[in-house]
Amino acid sequence: MDSARPTNGERFTVFARLMHWIMAVMTLAMIFIGVIMVTSVSHRDLLLAIHRPLGTAILVFVVVRFGYRLFHRPPPHPPTMHPWDRLAATASEYLFYALLFAQPLVGWALLSAAGTPIVLFDGVRLPAIAPHSTTVYAVLRDAHTVLAYLLFLVFVAHLCGVLFHSMILRDGVLDRMAFWRPARAVQEPAPDAARAVPPLERRGG
Repeated sequence: MDSARPTNGERFTVFARLMHWIMAVMTLAMIFIGVIMVTSVSHRDLLLAIHRPLGTAILVFVVVRFGYRLFHRPPPHPPTMHPWDRLAATASEYLFYALLFAQPLVGWALLSAAGTPIVLFDGVRLPAIAPHSTTVYAVLRDAHTVLAYLLFLVFVAHLCGVLFHSMILRDGVLDRMAFWRPARAVQEPAPDAARAVPPLERRGG
């Protein structure tokens, strides 16, 4: 019996699930782009042209998602999660929000300090949020790198936690954020009912 799997009332809303998966794809793409930019310079200009507006989109999405999260209570954690496990899950969630907000903001300030405008589309540019300074640029560049490593580590830890609950505990954690229909709990027959003998058979037919 798989009674730990969530019902529709124990799942995130459709909007929350949609935002989650869109941001997951964007974050994963940003991580891969960042790795390729560090290890290869052959497509650096093209990757930068994707990296900058994508970072801006992540910043907008995380603000919208966090605002939505403040006014919409998430579904309860599965009963298989211990109190410390629930605390760790909640803390990692807010850490994820903080990193996804800080990283693109630092990147924006980094480009502002370098004097490089962020062009979104059709000549639309973001205003500078940091002074044009070599010193400020160096500090922000180091901060951007550190935040990138932290974001990667939190992402991996989150993925490992989901895989552990889905493949080992099988408590339906992923179903809370998925778009597929959660598996229904299988009702097992009561032991007494399974052993019951019909009255006619007890009388010999």
